[in-house]
Amino acid sequence: MDVATFVRLGETGFGIGSALFEQTKRAARDLGYGHIHAIIRADNQGGLAYYQSRGFEDFRRLPNCTLADGTRVDKIWKRFEL
Repeated sequence: MDVATFVRLGETGFGIGSALFEQTKRAARDLGYGHIHAIIRADNQGGLAYYQSRGFEDFRRLPNCTLADGTRVDKIWKRFEL
């Protein structure tokens, strides 16, 4: 299962991300998934910290990915074992 979790800027730190992730884990387990994947831009320190704090581990690095605007950036593929 792939996941992406977003909280509006300025509304972090209220437990919203934690609550969303608890529901995501529950749904993934109910559907029989064994793990959850998240791919985060390497320059997104907040996103990397969020997934790391939830127990995601680095799974793979995707070098030199092209974004919609043509910018190239590495991405970090993280994995959470259910």
